[in-house]
Amino acid sequence: MGHKPTTAGTSRLPSLTGLRFFAALGVFFFHTSLAGPPALTPFGGRAQEVWGRLWAQTGSIGVSFFFILSGFVLTYAARPGDTKRAFWRRRVVKLFPNHVVTWALAMVLFAAATSTWKQWLPNLLMVHAWFPRLDVYLSVNPPSWSLACELFFYACFPFLHAGLRRVAAERLWGTAVALVALIVAVPAAAYALLPDGTTPNGFPVSAEQFWAVYMFPPVRTLEFALGIVLALIVLSGRWTGIRVRTAAVLTAAAWVLAMNVPWLYSHSAATALPLALLIGAISVRDIQGTPSRLHHPALMWLGEVSFAFYMVHGTVITYVKQLLGMERSFPVWPGAGIVLVYLVVSLALAWALYTCVEKPAMRAWSRPRRRSSQGGHDRQPAGQLSDSPSRETMASTSRR
Repeated sequence: MGHKPTTAGTSRLPSLTGLRFFAALGVFFFHTSLAGPPALTPFGGRAQEVWGRLWAQTGSIGVSFFFILSGFVLTYAARPGDTKRAFWRRRVVKLFPNHVVTWALAMVLFAAATSTWKQWLPNLLMVHAWFPRLDVYLSVNPPSWSLACELFFYACFPFLHAGLRRVAAERLWGTAVALVALIVAVPAAAYALLPDGTTPNGFPVSAEQFWAVYMFPPVRTLEFALGIVLALIVLSGRWTGIRVRTAAVLTAAAWVLAMNVPWLYSHSAATALPLALLIGAISVRDIQGTPSRLHHPALMWLGEVSFAFYMVHGTVITYVKQLLGMERSFPVWPGAGIVLVYLVVSLALAWALYTCVEKPAMRAWSRPRRRSSQGGHDRQPAGQLSDSPSRETMASTSRR
């Protein structure tokens, strides 16, 4: 065993907060590389090919990282006595304010002109990932599809957590391997059972295959469940001793592997295991109190705003590219300048969204309202997880 058993939530995990920004940044760069349609990349010709190849897998890697991290942190931070109602309230308050604001921003800037109610309403209600139609699951603010998955995860978490906690400690690693095997089996089933084709935006699979493997919430719940099991392994003291450097090398190797396997395997199937090992290794290092560059205050801040950054960056990229011309491309240095504009504006709006919407909403609505001693409705049990933004943001998820 690599460390002693740990009580849930007794140690903070600041490195995971810092790492969240790099995952969100990977999603951002992936979206700047899309040649479309619509063409969001500012580059053309050879520069576009190189830029697209460089960031081709970072979007799916970032999404998978956040889905696994979500299950891990919610399990690590769980407290005895927490109620389903209190948990669900905190998670809904975490997701919906940012979603509604960025949905409205996208609608005002460009989406209203091209969306019908059959597209914008499922998006607003955060159920659009359940529809096997590209014009629905990538509607309005396309990165928000992952929130529909997150909402499903949160609905399932109390039941998944309770069930997986019953798994004997010595069988947790076997359970993790079984979940990874299921994740790998999903693309095989999609290739075998669903029609082939090409999506309208150029992906080399049919829209049905893409949806079933990448968007469908029950399928992505496998990664969320992997995160739950991973946290139980860490909490039980059964971590194998895999170090951060080893896990990072395995993740880099998986990145390269993802570029060279059939397309549907290039997403979570190729990367889920090393990402899980990376999250586990970093969390154990934090529990042991080992210093890390990921603890730098700037990275802590960037990690805190990463959910807001994720939610706003797609709208920024799309709107700026529309202003410049969707069909226009630029030489290397002007194109790099445009990417920098994408990034700076996205970070500025992320700070505003986090400061003016996300934090105030969490403070105002995530805690149950206290009533008189006679009423005593839905009080927070003693010892329950705090709803402070600093703790709750550990479980934020960016996604592609």
